[in-house]
Amino acid sequence: MGKKLQCKHIGPDADCQFVARGETNDEILAQVADHAKTVHGLSEVPPELVQAALSNISEE
Repeated sequence: MGKKLQCKHIGPDADCQFVARGETNDEILAQVADHAKTVHGLSEVPPELVQAALSNISEE
């Protein structure tokens, strides 16, 4: 069973429909970092966003 994280659960953009999926937290965090940079314009992912992401990863 894989894991998933929905951007709208951790970011300021409640309308964002991006969903990261992977087998490990590291896979999901890599997708979140790329998404945050390319879609939301963040130059780096702050530690509090990483913590929010880790807290909101769920099993599919």
